[in-house]
Amino acid sequence: MSEQTRVVLVGATGLIGRAVMAEAVGRVDIHLVAVARREVRLPPGARMELLLSDTEHWPDAIAAGRPHAVVIALGTTIKAVGGDKAAFRAVDHDLVLESARAAKEAGARQLIVVSSVGAQFSSKNFYLSVKGEVEDKLAKLRFDRLDIIRPGLLRGKREGAARPAERIGMALSPLLDPLMLGSLSKYRSAKDSDLARAILALTGDTRRGRFVHEHDELRRILRRG
Repeated sequence: MSEQTRVVLVGATGLIGRAVMAEAVGRVDIHLVAVARREVRLPPGARMELLLSDTEHWPDAIAAGRPHAVVIALGTTIKAVGGDKAAFRAVDHDLVLESARAAKEAGARQLIVVSSVGAQFSSKNFYLSVKGEVEDKLAKLRFDRLDIIRPGLLRGKREGAARPAERIGMALSPLLDPLMLGSLSKYRSAKDSDLARAILALTGDTRRGRFVHEHDELRRILRRG
């Protein structure tokens, strides 16, 4: 059997993190190590490690995972932090970059980061501007391979009550997605499980460079299996 790809997952308690853990069940080619601040229920059949630590000690936890690849699935929303832009940046900017630097220091050759469709530093939208700023800074860390995932609306069961706008978006997405053609296709919704499968399919890819994956490219990755 070929050597397993050691994957460290940062952000295990969120929608995408939990989906990645579920999709990794039964994958003999991947050894998954999740890093989180609190306990998270592991999916049935999971054979993986879960390292619990305060965020200040995450660099040590990431290093302990001896990663070939690191997946960062961290993120919050302006509403979730009560409109506090500094609190938002503390997670989506500071913590993401700290985790990425720790991954680099731990010897990871590949970094996979979940960003957002429309991310651009020059955007007038604060959320998208921060996402774009982070993407630019990640590129400067010079991983052998950097994969930026830019999903549209994510469909899945989140912990706690769903936000009203998300509930409406998920209800309407089957009707709206087919109408998003051409340059609008990148805004189509995606299932959390599909995004997780695409992320795992990317782990261990030996091609070098920076790759940005929006909806259509993520679908191509899934078709390649």
